[in-house]
Amino acid sequence: MRILSLNTLVLDARGAAEPRRRPTAEPHAVERYGLDGEPPAATPARALYAYPIEHYPLWQTLRAQARAAEWGEPLPHGALGEALTLQGLTEAQACVGDVLVFDSGCELAVSEPHVPGPELDAALGFRHAARMMWQSAFCGFHLGVRVGGTLRSGDRFTLRPGPRDVNIAELFRQRRG
Repeated sequence: MRILSLNTLVLDARGAAEPRRRPTAEPHAVERYGLDGEPPAATPARALYAYPIEHYPLWQTLRAQARAAEWGEPLPHGALGEALTLQGLTEAQACVGDVLVFDSGCELAVSEPHVPGPELDAALGFRHAARMMWQSAFCGFHLGVRVGGTLRSGDRFTLRPGPRDVNIAELFRQRRG
């Protein structure tokens, strides 16, 4: 398992954050409320939003069907607003309380599913993207910082299991109702 892409905020001309993020090759410090140099997350449990690359093909297809992109056009990492594009860990595998342990010593705890909003429609360029995320349960998840450190694209991690009571996909479906 690894960070396929570390993605940073993109600011518009007014200095407001756009819904998409931009991949960066530079290492970034991770602090209690998120990436150093970015506005803090609302709570420490939501310091970073992670999204599995395994779901990107679905979004590429949906964007093409909605005529928001050409068929086969790659979706850039960070397009769903995630700070970390992960490879090897999906919502069905990640449970609340699991900890991603990086070789650098940084530890991030899985806390809750990401809840999509209307900004996802804007980020992906088509109406109903947020609704499609609700239906698919391909939501990604939030991570709290247990031990800060420095992260970069390509960093590998292991998963230290938590209580394994509920996985992110199940919790998302319960919240969906």
